[in-house]
This record gives sequence, structure tokens and C-alpha cells, in this order.
Amino acid sequence: MGQPRNIFIGAIKMEDYEELKYDVLVIGAGAAGMRAAVAASDEGAKVCLVSKSLLGKAHTVMAEGGAAAALGNADSKDNWKVHFRDTIKGGKKLNNWRMAQIHAQQAPERIMELERWGAVFDRTKDGKINQRNFGGHRYPRLAHVGDRTGLEIIRTVQDKVIHQENIDILMECTVTKIFAENNQAIGALAYYRNNGKLVVIEAKAIIVSTGGIGKSYRITSNSWEYTGDGHALAYLTGADLQDMEFIQFHPTGMVWPPSVKGTLVTEGVRGEGGILLNNKNERFMFNYIPEAFAAETAKSEKEANDWLNGVEGAMRPPELLTRDVVAKAIMKEVEAGRGSPHGGVFLDIANRRDADYIKKKLPSMYHQFKELGDLDITKEPMEVGPTVHYMMGGIRVDPETSSSTIEGMYSAGESAAGLHGANRLGGNSLSDLLVFGNIAGYSAANFAAKCEDLTIHKSAIEGAIEETLKSFDNDNTEDPYKMHAELQDIMEKHVGIVREEKSLEEGIQKLKNMEKRLEKLKTTGGREYNPCWHLCLDLKNMVITSLAVAEAAKERRESRGGHTRLDYPEYDEILGNLNIIIRKGPEGINVIKSDKDKMPDDLSDYVAKEAV
Repeated sequence: MGQPRNIFIGAIKMEDYEELKYDVLVIGAGAAGMRAAVAASDEGAKVCLVSKSLLGKAHTVMAEGGAAAALGNADSKDNWKVHFRDTIKGGKKLNNWRMAQIHAQQAPERIMELERWGAVFDRTKDGKINQRNFGGHRYPRLAHVGDRTGLEIIRTVQDKVIHQENIDILMECTVTKIFAENNQAIGALAYYRNNGKLVVIEAKAIIVSTGGIGKSYRITSNSWEYTGDGHALAYLTGADLQDMEFIQFHPTGMVWPPSVKGTLVTEGVRGEGGILLNNKNERFMFNYIPEAFAAETAKSEKEANDWLNGVEGAMRPPELLTRDVVAKAIMKEVEAGRGSPHGGVFLDIANRRDADYIKKKLPSMYHQFKELGDLDITKEPMEVGPTVHYMMGGIRVDPETSSSTIEGMYSAGESAAGLHGANRLGGNSLSDLLVFGNIAGYSAANFAAKCEDLTIHKSAIEGAIEETLKSFDNDNTEDPYKMHAELQDIMEKHVGIVREEKSLEEGIQKLKNMEKRLEKLKTTGGREYNPCWHLCLDLKNMVITSLAVAEAAKERRESRGGHTRLDYPEYDEILGNLNIIIRKGPEGINVIKSDKDKMPDDLSDYVAKEAV
């Protein structure tokens, strides 16, 4: 550790900043970041793990239903190829095929590894890890711990991290700048949220695992940390972003009371037998089954017809169609006047399972509704509706190494793009964190081992500190709280679950105007425990990522997966073979169309099969 430096910018004296030096810096301490830190440490690297929140409080805990892995415990016919096929089909074939293959092949070992580390999964009668049904998965595939799977996983990985050698943890610490030289990442500037002190971290390799962007929207299941930090940091460093138009609106968030609108209601409720009803008590999802999907999934024409005609038990419940299909179906029911009193629909498990079963399998949902909505889900249906939940787009990475287009910068988890294509299957996120967190950590450590020591120039540090403290300028006038509310209005109105060209163009112009106003954001008070300052810094990231989403959404003139265009309601065959890349240019965002990687013929033929 170096000595604190005292620096001056103009006539303003900056406080001392701390200097740290590591082989690998991991930004973000959810399951992906912690798994990456463990992998890098295993390779002998000295690791710094930076957590915006307290360790163990990351948004991973909100992934409740389970982790998808083809263990074959609930159905012996399951295997990695079926999981791969489901992932590609769920992603509307826009996935990076190699990432999907690696994920499907390695997910079982990562789950078994968690068990060896102490994770306690629900069991089958013969003692194996139990697996439940989930939307888009052909077989029961989700290893789970009731409806608290994410919590169990993060607890397990956290316990591994704190007992691991060579990992230092900086909690309640936020990175505001990644330094790069000659297209190579060499370190970062961060600040401690409790006291405002600055820290410069030199690192030979950096892993970005900061999660999603949900706080750009008002109705979201995401926690306060999800402000697009990693996406914006990578973009500003020069890394490519990919598939930013694809945001997943989870079909089932709480819609009442208003204070918790958007809070996630796990897909596990539907996986355990819950059904969706409109205000006429109709099980409406049978009306929204895509005919092509029924035909290719059914084992016979009769089975497909029975499913489309609402014959219960003919096939998997239609409530377990992919999330994009279910979310849009709920919206259509509400728009047609068949919604629930508070603008959603009803999710009923009370009349499908007995009370003891519900409390055993869905304890968190039982307590969540009891405490937040004064509702007993063992006796009454829940009111649910779509909520911003997950970002399929992110930093463009190499599937074999998780490396970005900036040398020495890696990404894993929700901040990385490619695996999920246009729509993520439920349960794939938790196994994604483990598989690619491990790969990113291993790759970053081995890169660092071959890398010479690099020094961050003092002028770069001074510039980054000036930018970080800019909102304390007495001449600034913009209220960050009002701007945040304005940003959420823009995103919900112009870049929501359905989009069209004219509205997107209006939204983009509003966001560009807002981007100019970022320079005038005003922080009141000092640097200790100051949420106003934190929001000023977060807003910069949210506006950058929101612009990236809107620009990419404008360019994708088709409806595919999580992206729906009213003016282009069909698939476009050409766009179905292209990824949209967001890249920083001299004048701002550049939008580039890039050919997606071609899948080998044997896997392509397998995906095209009608049934497995």
C-alpha cells in the first residue's frame, strides 16, 4: 500500500487519497463477483473485491426460484444439449451459441461445487438435489432452496470468499472511473460511501460484475445498487456494449400496495402450480400460446391442439411460457379491461395447493405478501404485473474467457452480454453467475500473471477526482432527485415494454438534453453519508445506459424477445442474425450492427428439431 497523496486542483484542495495495488480488481460483489474473486485467488492472484453495498447484500438474493442446471435428478432425460436448446430458443436464437453451450455444459458442476461448499438444496425422496419446473425449460431443471435460492447461493459463496486467502474486501465502496492506457485497463478510482474518502486501485486485470440497470425505471424488482455502473464504466473506457435493447420485464411483480409496486414475485409460484387469472376468473394464458411454439414442443398434433384449446394437463402449464410471452399477455389483459383492481392480474396458488405445501415451498412469498400487502397467499390470489427485472444486454465478452474488447477488462453476470440473447429463461441467471464468474476470475488471474506492472498517471487521477467531486461546486443548480424522477418518466414513457420509432426518437432527444445537464448536478452537505452525492454519481451512469438502451432499441426495427415494437411487430430475418453494438465515439454513442457468431451445423440442426 502506498502513502496517501495530497493533491490540488486549481485552488481546491482535495483530501488525501489512498493508493492500493492488486493483481485483480473485482468491481461488484454479487454471486458473479464473489465467484470470480474465488477463482482468481485459486490461481494465486492478489484480489481486491469492491462492494457497493455490504457483503452478502447484493441483488443476487432476489433470484429466488432456483438455478438452472441439467442434473437430470427430476427427469433423467434432461442433459446439457436440451438445456442448450431451451436457452437458444428462449433467447429467440440471438444468443452467443458458444456461451450458451459452455453454460449448459458447466452449470451442473458449478451447482455440485456449491453443495460441496455447504449449500443446502431441497432434496428428492432419494436424497438428490431437487429440481422444479420453470418457464421455457423442457424438464424440471431448477435446483432450489424453497424460494430463497439466491440467498442460499450468496451466503455460500460469501462464506467461501471470507475464508479465502489473498482476497481483500472493500465494502460500501463505489468505483467512479476505470483507468486505461493503450486500450488496456490498469486500475480504478473509488470512494467510500460512509466517509467520502477516495481510493486509487492499481490492478493488472479488472472484472466488472455490477449487475443491471433497473433503477432507471420506476417499476422494477431491482435494488438500489442497480444503476448501470458497470455498463457505463466499461463504455466510457472504450469497451463495446451489446444487445442493450433487450430488457426483461418479469411478468409477476407486486402491484399492491403502491410502496412495493414492482417487488418480485418469483416464477417459483407458477413452477409450483400457480395459475394466472383475469377479473372474469378466466385462465387467460391458454389464449396466448404461440401456435408455432405449441407445434414444435408437443409430441403429437393432438397434444398441441389440446394445449391450444385449454385442455388442462395436456402439456406444461401455459403460465410457464417464456417471460416475454407471459408479460405481454398480462399487459393485453389489462389493456382490454380484464385486469385486477390495481392494474395487474391475479396469480392464484391458494386454490391449487394446500397451505402447508405453500408455506414449505414458498416461505418468502408467504411472508412477503403477509407483511407488505396484508394478504395470505394460502387463502387469496396475489395481484401481479410486469416489472423491470433483468438486463440481457451488457458488456460484449469473449465466451471462452469473459474478456471485453478492452485488454485486461473482463465481465460476468448481468453486466455481461451474450448468453441470454433476446430473452432470458428463468433460473439461467444464477447458474450464469457461477459459470462465467469462475471463467472470468480464472482468465483475469492468468492475464495478470503475465502482465507487467503499470502505473496510473497522476494527471489521470486528478481528472477523475475532479469529475467525482464536481457536484459540490457551489454554482451548480440541478436537483438530482428531480432529475432521477424525470429519467424514470422518460424511460417508462418512451423505452418501456412496448416501443415505437417516434416515441423512441423523442425519448433519445430528452435523454441527450438531460446528459448536458449532468454537469450542473448539485450536491448539498458534506461527503460523509451523503445520498445526494451518491445519486449525482449514479445518475451519470443511468443516463449513459438509458441512452444506450434507447439508441439500440431504435435500431432494432423488429419485435424479438424482450424487445417489442408496435411499428415492427414481426421478426426480421436479417436483424435476427445481427447484434447491435454500442460504442463510444468522439461525438457520443455510435450504433453498429455486427454479425452474430454462426452456430455449428450439428448444434443448429439439433436446435431445429421439433422435439427432443
